[in-house]
Amino acid sequence: MSRAFFLSLLIFVLLLAGLTALRGALLALAIPLLLYLFYGLFFGPDKVQLEVHRTLSAERVSPQTPVLVTVSVVNRGDSLESLVLDDVLSPALSVENGSNHHLISLGKNKTFTFEYILRGPRGGYALDTVRVGASDHLGLLRNTQSIHTFGQLFVFPRVTRLKQIQIRPRRTRVYAGNIPARVGGSGVEFFGVRNYQQGDSPRAINWHISARHEELYSNEFQQERVADVGIILDGRQRSNIYAGGHSLFEHSVIAAAALADSFLAQGNRVGLLVYGQYLQWTWPGYGKLQREKILHSLSHAAPGSSQVFDGLQYLPTRMFPSESQIVLVSPLMDDDYLTLVRLRARGYQVMAVSPDPVAFEESFLPRQPEVRLAARVVRIERELMLKKIQRAGVQLIEWNVAQPFDQATRRAFGQRIQGSRL
Repeated sequence: MSRAFFLSLLIFVLLLAGLTALRGALLALAIPLLLYLFYGLFFGPDKVQLEVHRTLSAERVSPQTPVLVTVSVVNRGDSLESLVLDDVLSPALSVENGSNHHLISLGKNKTFTFEYILRGPRGGYALDTVRVGASDHLGLLRNTQSIHTFGQLFVFPRVTRLKQIQIRPRRTRVYAGNIPARVGGSGVEFFGVRNYQQGDSPRAINWHISARHEELYSNEFQQERVADVGIILDGRQRSNIYAGGHSLFEHSVIAAAALADSFLAQGNRVGLLVYGQYLQWTWPGYGKLQREKILHSLSHAAPGSSQVFDGLQYLPTRMFPSESQIVLVSPLMDDDYLTLVRLRARGYQVMAVSPDPVAFEESFLPRQPEVRLAARVVRIERELMLKKIQRAGVQLIEWNVAQPFDQATRRAFGQRIQGSRL
């Protein structure tokens, strides 16, 4: 029930009671209420005609980066004695400086501009509504409406710059890149020798072998090409733990963003699959546009539970080209081993990037002997599982999230290269 209707009803009752009982006190009591009603009807807003424009200092930022929001309101209608402005924000966003709520008076063809600074966690946010409420000074009549404007803010995950990630898929594409293709041709690494063909550069002639066989032979080098890379982000609720108000899934998102950026920078064709409550698929592509698509997808990624996708056995492998490179970003569960073995058996080259859930959870627990003992037992079980996965031919990068991700990749590839030399 509006104030004006309730006030009109009250005045009617007082006038009816005063006339019926012939009591002037009741009639006198209705007079100030009548004046109040007439004031509101005369000075109350008839129609609100506002133009709202919003600008952001940046539309794509990293988590918790300050963003300056500027809102301009122009009154194209009658003067408004009391105007409430509320720039509607997502609950996840926080206002750091200034305010998105204002109470003002705005004359005809006048402009009011306000600014505030907000920040927020990873995600995509729509800034498309300004709620306005116009009324007289006494607040009797109020005209409330929502004005839709254009505005959006994407908070992308932080992208860690990585050095070249070494992958060796069984099949590569025809375009030149950085991945050895196991095919002879133009390249850097020596591949073999073949009979000299007309048009070969004299520098490619192997004079030692040619002198031994009394005919010309040319050196052949290993071609370097690009490959198909599929990144799978594990968004299952049961594998991504929460501790101390933090989620291990956020670190998995950071790793997926860094890997996608590195593979795309090498010229590869990269796709992304978020495997959680449902399947969120980003079709494979090249270059900066594909990087933008993947970051958009990662900004909206969230863990969830599903009876269908509770395990990795339902991975839609048909989405990935045969004999391509698959990179799984997951804390890894015990029952994930069979799925990784099946991927290897189908010809995929598999890399598992595993944020360490034991170290992550232990860092938020009290340092007590019981906690250390439990963590040691769980860590031993995890190490046995990881060694089992490595013996299946899966390339593994274990990441203690207390350290930067680039250090984990450097350490993993450094150890692998050093071991191959032995």
